[in-house]
Amino acid sequence: MNHSGNISQNIDQDTVLRARTMLLGSDRLDLTEELEAYRILAEVSPAAYLPKLVGALLSYGSGASYGHDVERKLALRAEALDTARRIDVDHPRRTEVLTDALEYYGLTLIQSGRRAEGRAAYEEMAAVGRDGFERGQVKHPAYGSGRLAVVLAEEGRHGEAADLRPRGDRSHRDFFFWSVVEKTAELEAAGRREEAVEVFTDLVDDTRKERRQNLLVWELVHRSRMLDAAGRHGEAGADRWETLSVLTRLADTDAPERQDGLHSWWSVLYGLSARAVEPDGSPDAPMPAFGNSLFHWSWDVRTAYFDGIPALEAEAARLSAAGRLTELATVHHRLTVRSALMWTDRTHLFEEPLRPLFDEEVALARRTAEGLSRALTDRAMFLVAAKRYGEARADFAEAVGPLDGADRTPIVTAT
Repeated sequence: MNHSGNISQNIDQDTVLRARTMLLGSDRLDLTEELEAYRILAEVSPAAYLPKLVGALLSYGSGASYGHDVERKLALRAEALDTARRIDVDHPRRTEVLTDALEYYGLTLIQSGRRAEGRAAYEEMAAVGRDGFERGQVKHPAYGSGRLAVVLAEEGRHGEAADLRPRGDRSHRDFFFWSVVEKTAELEAAGRREEAVEVFTDLVDDTRKERRQNLLVWELVHRSRMLDAAGRHGEAGADRWETLSVLTRLADTDAPERQDGLHSWWSVLYGLSARAVEPDGSPDAPMPAFGNSLFHWSWDVRTAYFDGIPALEAEAARLSAAGRLTELATVHHRLTVRSALMWTDRTHLFEEPLRPLFDEEVALARRTAEGLSRALTDRAMFLVAAKRYGEARADFAEAVGPLDGADRTPIVTAT
């Protein structure tokens, strides 16, 4: 095919031919060579090569050599965004490519301390997703809105974040879990407790049908907290009674329903318990979007949250030396949650460093005679994650006490 009529006056046919030959050659190109070839070909065949140029720019900007050179990375991602904007609005991949470019650009802006500009990139990203849905380029109107929802949640704008979250798609089990937890976390934070319970109940019902018993335990305990917060204490007690029944079955060494690989699902639900003891976020002082995977938190928020662990350890030591046990219990809870989240991706190593923290939390609660049920429940859920079902059942049985249908009072602090 003769492309001479489309070739930029600054690019001759020999240059184009060399670029095509490089890409078609048997030798593997390095990213620099690939990038230059795509830059040339994007001028002569934009529909075919602009999306590929965007991908190459994003890959190049993510390379190890730019790990600490944020300004260089930002320049490459800005070029990727400018390139993505050149894609024709009716190109079938425009929405996908442009939202990718906006996401990486926004991530780098936030990493470089330009959070407001990063939020603006995510706002555009959500708008592009809505437009792409109307054009039939993507399948859901919420496409591209996830990053914006996280940033809004971190800044305390929970109602807006909740409205951006889809209710959940049951066709993909893992996605359904995360989408429901993300949405209900923001609904609760926005004070829309009844709506949150309704949405979360869909998840509990599905998990019960699938007999995913570890996950059912965590979800039932979390819903009992939600129900207590909504003033529905009888239903919360029923959830705790069902939890104890499931734990009794799991404590049987021959139980067939035991499961592995759900550590991150426990940790995200446990992390929500920290929201009551942490300040809410604001644009000037963002806080984690509890309920979202920590890998989706903004870089600045995640860094500050975990960098705060040594200060909490020092504060706990000071309060312990002063004998201020009630304040110590609160600080220790914050420390335990942060530590549990920090170990989220270390599924086979987390028990040894975390067990002493949960044990100390229970010991503090016994000494202060405050919050014992909550501390025992938290440790029980951790022990389920560690597959120590007998110990988990014993802790939870002590936490709930007698449940005879008449006195099912709240056992945990509402979040």
